[in-house]
Amino acid sequence: MNLQRTWLLVVGLLLIAAAPASARKWTNKTGSFSVEAELVEAKDGSVKLKKPNGKIITMPVSELSKADRNYLTERAKKPRAAGHRAAVATGLFAGRTDPTRKAALIADGGGTPEGEKAVTLALQWLASHQMPDGGWNFDHRKGACRGRCRDHGATVQARNGATAMALLPFLGAGHTHRKSEKYKDVVHNGLAFLGKNIKNNGSLHEKGGTMYSHGLAAIALAEAYGMTRDKKLFAAAQRSIDFIAEAQNPAGGGWRYHPKQAGDTSVSGWQILALKSAHHAKLTINPNTIKGAEKFLDSVSTEGGAYYGYTNPGKGAATTAIGLLCRMYMGHKRTDPALQRGVSFISKTGPSKNMYYSFFAAQVMLHYDGPTSRKWNKQMQSILIESQSQDGHQTGSWFFGGAADHGAMRGGRLYTTALATMILEVYYRHAPLYGGNAERDGLLVPKR
Repeated sequence: MNLQRTWLLVVGLLLIAAAPASARKWTNKTGSFSVEAELVEAKDGSVKLKKPNGKIITMPVSELSKADRNYLTERAKKPRAAGHRAAVATGLFAGRTDPTRKAALIADGGGTPEGEKAVTLALQWLASHQMPDGGWNFDHRKGACRGRCRDHGATVQARNGATAMALLPFLGAGHTHRKSEKYKDVVHNGLAFLGKNIKNNGSLHEKGGTMYSHGLAAIALAEAYGMTRDKKLFAAAQRSIDFIAEAQNPAGGGWRYHPKQAGDTSVSGWQILALKSAHHAKLTINPNTIKGAEKFLDSVSTEGGAYYGYTNPGKGAATTAIGLLCRMYMGHKRTDPALQRGVSFISKTGPSKNMYYSFFAAQVMLHYDGPTSRKWNKQMQSILIESQSQDGHQTGSWFFGGAADHGAMRGGRLYTTALATMILEVYYRHAPLYGGNAERDGLLVPKR
């Protein structure tokens, strides 16, 4: 059975936990080990199995046979026992909240328990650097850190952007203000910070973070609403999306630092990702906004949409990754020759410690799927696991300097850690894009 096809068959359905499991035979992928046992839970890339004598054993999902991984996927589609409420996350957010499906997606995409452990440590670091007012600051030395972590960001007038960037990894891992064993208050207070700062017109634009801050905050609000359907979040989430339409450059269709300014690919990418999250949260999007975004992408693309520049046609690594991801969301087929050339370019460029490029590239490669994609993501995962700090108060965080990633110096350790964490979460942050209902219903395509 094609596992990718299996995932896509259930995209858009309500996520519901499986009924209690009966004992069955479990086998590792080499066939050298098997055990008769009952499934207790699947979580963080592993399954807990209960043997007939009552002993609990743990196995990495990545080491299970293909038949066992198929079984986990099928269980994720079965209804809960009577009396349990169904979860509400659908579509783009489907892999985040159901432990069984999450574990299967991690295994099928090439994730590992070590990668999930790195995510756990990163979330601990992010939580420990939340400010008393509920927000975050790229200058992470403020608050409880008291300067114990190096490599702070230079941008301080971007609290909305820093807060949104820190919130996204929690949401990506399935933690919300309504459901989380450990981080419910962390997420609640972060969302409350954004709620206090949003203007009447929906803007979260700010001096230091400009429209970057707005795009990031709009994604956080849309995802939190989409994952919980909390009516208290609806107005802020919808207004933030409305402001993206208001801020779009009327002539070229893109976005840049300030509303109505002629666009660049970097800022535009974050606004398009926000529109994608809004689409899956069932918020209202003006179709003309999408048409304008398509027009902008056309203006900076080369070779029929294979490569993308910054404000003019070009072939930058980061801008190409952004452009390709946006085009995937806008309906470009996996078989599109231009898309294939672009993916080949990303594959040859390889993973990098430039987190900005790698954040977008990891999503492109995950959605495209295939041997080269899996190799790319495996290499990226290894880079992050091996480089995560284990040094005192910095434990769980990352920082990579270098001129190629302009955001690293401005956003510092918080920026780098947030992006690195979301890269490790790539297997389940977003549902697979191509095939089945996802290709028919999940794309951000304007009505013609």
